Amino acid sequence: MAFIRPRLRASLRAATVALVAAALAGCSLVGADHRSEGSKDVVLVTHDSFVLPASLIAQFDRRSGYHLVVHASGDGGTLTNKLVLTQGDPTGDVAFGVDNTFASRALDADVFATTDVPLTAGARRYVVPGDDGRLAPIDNGNVCVNIDPGWFSDHHLAAPRSLDDLVKPAYRGLTAVPGATTSSTGLAFLLGTIGRYGDGWSAWWQRLVANDATITDGWTQAYETDFTRGGGHGQDPIVVSYDSSPAFTVPKGGTTSTTRALLDTCFRQVEYAGVLTGAANPAGAKAFVEFLLSPAVQKALPDAMYVFPVRQGTPLPRAWSRFAVQPRHPYVVSPAAISAHRDAWLRAWSEIVSR
Repeated sequence: MAFIRPRLRASLRAATVALVAAALAGCSLVGADHRSEGSKDVVLVTHDSFVLPASLIAQFDRRSGYHLVVHASGDGGTLTNKLVLTQGDPTGDVAFGVDNTFASRALDADVFATTDVPLTAGARRYVVPGDDGRLAPIDNGNVCVNIDPGWFSDHHLAAPRSLDDLVKPAYRGLTAVPGATTSSTGLAFLLGTIGRYGDGWSAWWQRLVANDATITDGWTQAYETDFTRGGGHGQDPIVVSYDSSPAFTVPKGGTTSTTRALLDTCFRQVEYAGVLTGAANPAGAKAFVEFLLSPAVQKALPDAMYVFPVRQGTPLPRAWSRFAVQPRHPYVVSPAAISAHRDAWLRAWSEIVSR
């Protein structure tokens, strides 16, 4: 929480949509912070998948009296790394897109200032344990294995149902997975397997690699190119994607989705926003975080960024109620464990997939 992710698709069109927003709403895209003293600019540092309707950005500018400037910077992992490197002298005022796989790193590095933004009903369940009012949960989604049921029906093969199935000989060469070191989606999936298998996660990955899984640089390659239901009509009927993905694979005029998320394979991602330590405009930054939690923005998130809102009672698009079903019991790895072991896990994972 990118997060098609079907947000997923947002990474491919984010730059275009952001430019449209800039043209319609006066929002600027910048690579550095060059504000004069007293500027009303609020510089948002975010990932490449950040998209909001131009009308909402214009609404923020009009109602707050500030002017939003967007600085997009890679995926969630790249964003976090850059925020850590510029801690205390940030290139912006507010950041959005650090997720629960990297939040502990940002908090440990004192990237975010304490602002105590009032949280909406439903958001508190996603607060990072031990946080002291620095990060506000904005959206969530689950990284899950997705399948093409039609492919399995056509090939007279029972569809997989669990992570255990993916390493069975029957599914050899049928799975596309984003890399954990190059993709926030891939890292979330790795953490899901650690949540499922504990210390046995590496043995499971060895079996998956030996079963001819396709390891890609990122979600776009896995879903849009290698997946049989992606835009490239690939060869793999199993892919790592999101719980919201099936809502975006319903044919025009159709009543069923051509894909299905396996809800026993999921790991929850939560995306956060916060005021950056050393921000030139902390008041404007706080106003933007509060704006992200507003009813209008929370309602727009599913269509804009293909993620679930955290605000309780927010209406979802019609297709989501039927096809974007969230798992009841996603796998969990504590933020403390992620912080302590993330680098070692990634090194071990890299060794496995490079053999």
